[in-house]
Amino acid sequence: MAQIALEQFFPEYQRVVDDELAYQFMPGLLKLLVQICRLRLIRQWMFRISERRAPGVRGGVLCRKRYIDDKLKESLEAGISTIVILGSGLDTRAYRPPALSAARVYEVDLPANIEYKRRKLLQLYGTVPTRVRLVPVDFNNREWTRVLKDSGYSTDQRSFFVWEGVTQYISEPVVRRVFEFLAEARQGSRLVFTYIIKDFMDGVKTYGLEALYRRARIQEQFWHFGLRPEAVSAFIGAYAWSELEQVGTCEYRERYLEPAGRTEAVMEIERAVLAEKTAS
Repeated sequence: MAQIALEQFFPEYQRVVDDELAYQFMPGLLKLLVQICRLRLIRQWMFRISERRAPGVRGGVLCRKRYIDDKLKESLEAGISTIVILGSGLDTRAYRPPALSAARVYEVDLPANIEYKRRKLLQLYGTVPTRVRLVPVDFNNREWTRVLKDSGYSTDQRSFFVWEGVTQYISEPVVRRVFEFLAEARQGSRLVFTYIIKDFMDGVKTYGLEALYRRARIQEQFWHFGLRPEAVSAFIGAYAWSELEQVGTCEYRERYLEPAGRTEAVMEIERAVLAEKTAS
């Protein structure tokens, strides 16, 4: 979210993501960092450090946010009015007017993150908007789907699911349990999820991100799950979902960076998938 907030310093015609709320949702220390980066020279220095440490990660995060925003907008225009954000974090989509003003939104995340979001909403708006449900769960707990349904979620209507930047943090059995839940969605529902390429997870190829690989897979071991791009269709097909599109570095550059005159690198290790529920 700090990267999204920093993006707002770019002129509108060069901006990949428009999100004036990102700054407001951040903790105080990150806000201070963003304020310091108002100065262009400091901001450029920070970007250079970021690229040296993790080439293309910043560009990838910006582009995946934009891609999901675009697909969410298309789904809303197609009549989908239930949004489920799996692993919502500090995501601001539910509060950016007027995009989701008529939609029911379920923000699902760990209890600590949901409590932070609740406090922030009370601070900013005095209340949690009635169209939003904050759902505290842990995907590792098999009861999480019951908590979501108890919060009012129903499979009666087509839904748009956002699962951004989450799958790598949980194990394959847990990923599959989430897809077992998604298998209950109504036909015509849409899903965008991101994943890390399995070659990176297995250490076969690090794509210039050796330091990230060592930290995520060897030292702290906080990344667990990956997929091969050619295996995605069969993987989600087992749960009655059909792959409509899969995007990554090349598509992001062509759709978002080049038209804006931007030259940032985009990481190759993460891809996004747009899928549709094919059967009830």
